[in-house]
Amino acid sequence: TYLSLKQGMSAGGLALITSLQPILIGLLAPVIAHERVDARRWAGLGLGVSGAALVIVAKASVDLASTLGLVFAVAALLCITSGTLYEKRFGVQTHPVTSNTVQYAVGLAVTAPLAFWLEPMHIDWTPPLLGSLAYLVVGNSLVAISLLLAMLRHGEASRVSALFFLVPPSTAVIALLVLDEPIPPLAWPGMVLAALGILLVTRSARTPTAARQVE
Repeated sequence: TYLSLKQGMSAGGLALITSLQPILIGLLAPVIAHERVDARRWAGLGLGVSGAALVIVAKASVDLASTLGLVFAVAALLCITSGTLYEKRFGVQTHPVTSNTVQYAVGLAVTAPLAFWLEPMHIDWTPPLLGSLAYLVVGNSLVAISLLLAMLRHGEASRVSALFFLVPPSTAVIALLVLDEPIPPLAWPGMVLAALGILLVTRSARTPTAARQVE
């Protein structure tokens, strides 16, 4: 995603492409993770992606002009989709500290040589940069990824992935509260559609066996 932005892809265009992740999960989960995606869940996924797209289009310019940026955006979409499905199909019960240590050690081994090769490696250590890095490390990497792994181990991949539809609406609300950015009129129905879609996906009809177990 960072390479896509660096190559000229707009934030709106990148968000629009990566928001298709739950749809890909819904298409591939029955084959790879042996999940059943019923008509109600598909309706929820459709509402969710429509709502997310409305919020993105309303909030940002969607520029897909950069071919290389588009390639990197699609690669990001495929990577997060394949990683989610692989974890659901082959993931084992490990401590979150162990999982994160292995994941980020491998990530460092791959990205560090690329960074030294492609980047000037000159950093101006300023308070805003330190604050951003702290959030990315703690909130985005450690907390968010740990929660994602936990949800994948205890729920279906298609349901967990539907929560990604909350990202554009949540970003719009945070931008309103923190940056005083107004929410365009078109974004409000998009937020409602995304919420309804997630509700449908996460509350799909239970099987008779599951219902008896709850009772």
